[in-house]
Amino acid sequence: MAVTAKPLKSSNRPLAAEADRLTEAIELLFFAYRDFISDPDELLAEYDFGRAHHRVVHFVGRNPGITVAELLNILRITKQSLARVLKQLIERGFIEQETGKQDRRQRLLFLTPKGSELAERLAIPQRNRVAQALEKAGPGSDEAWRKVLLALVNDEDRPEVEHRIAKAPARG
Repeated sequence: MAVTAKPLKSSNRPLAAEADRLTEAIELLFFAYRDFISDPDELLAEYDFGRAHHRVVHFVGRNPGITVAELLNILRITKQSLARVLKQLIERGFIEQETGKQDRRQRLLFLTPKGSELAERLAIPQRNRVAQALEKAGPGSDEAWRKVLLALVNDEDRPEVEHRIAKAPARG
């Protein structure tokens, strides 16, 4: 469910100031994302991959044995888009798929050693950037960061997101 709000009236100065404050926060999010993704984008370009490849590698690495259906649910992209990206990652040896043991229709996805190496190379500059930002922000910033970002997630999706991010990192 999308968040909706009444439009702020610019004729009322306190409301206009609030709109300006929120617009600034939105712009900061855009600029932060631009720079947060810049290092991985450079690396992905070496492979002729894009951000969809990065997200697939990340979530398969964090969830070894994830099904294609679960991955579609996380990424919220079309089956066709995922199929194209997965095909490239499988053909180039970054991901392997196995047939499900209980349900033979399932395709379970795993990173190969080459895929794990790529996932780590993509994650290192992002971890460093977040660590530096949290350090600069000072005490309590970790919890504030988590609260703000979780609050941006749709209400109905928040429990699943919290469950997914709370688990221990996958062993590689």
